[in-house]
Amino acid sequence: MNVLFCGAHPDDIETYCGGTAALYKKLGANVFFCVATSGNIGSSNHTMEQIKAIRRQEAQNGADTIGAELIMLDFDDEFLFDTRETRLAFIEAFRRADPDVVICHWTHDYNPDHSTSSRIVDDCVHMATIPLIKTETKPTGKNKIPHVYYMDTPAGVGFEPQIYVDITETFDTKVKMVGCHESQNQWMLDVYGTDMSGFLQVPAAYRGFQCGCKYAEAFRPSIRYGRTFNDHYMPNTLVPRQQH
Repeated sequence: MNVLFCGAHPDDIETYCGGTAALYKKLGANVFFCVATSGNIGSSNHTMEQIKAIRRQEAQNGADTIGAELIMLDFDDEFLFDTRETRLAFIEAFRRADPDVVICHWTHDYNPDHSTSSRIVDDCVHMATIPLIKTETKPTGKNKIPHVYYMDTPAGVGFEPQIYVDITETFDTKVKMVGCHESQNQWMLDVYGTDMSGFLQVPAAYRGFQCGCKYAEAFRPSIRYGRTFNDHYMPNTLVPRQQH
């Protein structure tokens, strides 16, 4: 199985679904991290080029923690727009990863890069199968439309989960992955007065409380024509307590 995680910024995948990524890898899946922007404005102390290089290395370190393959699209941070160029870059990423499952941001997240990347991903998984849309990598010819799942938002704001993944066994790995993003941790302190730890234990414990385990990450599927959800291709899947 190939699983493609799509995040807007270099730390997003690890922060909001790193435990699930680690589970997939532990179960033998080929895991890919596609990062849309370079994170090149996320610093109070470095130039754009300096922080871009720092965040690329941190993204590589996070991916390397579980042996995921990193795909950097390198668009400018906070200026991700839905253009032909952007769509072609995402389509190329889909063709490289040939995913069975794609996980991306929620379409109504707080950050415009999050929401924009989500809409592009949800559209372009179909477009990646079309031979007349040309990118460096050719489509496989399988006409395979992967399942798409939306990841949780920061602090779960405005997000109603439909599926939970028990990440109790990989929570420590998630913490290690997020710890690779030292510059983002400093940026969070500078801008919001809180560090990255605020997005780890409390949200995971809260989602775990909702579904009956210690730590969980929350998702919801994208339901469109051409995608069937008779089976969920998610590991350690749980449902909310009221659905038991």
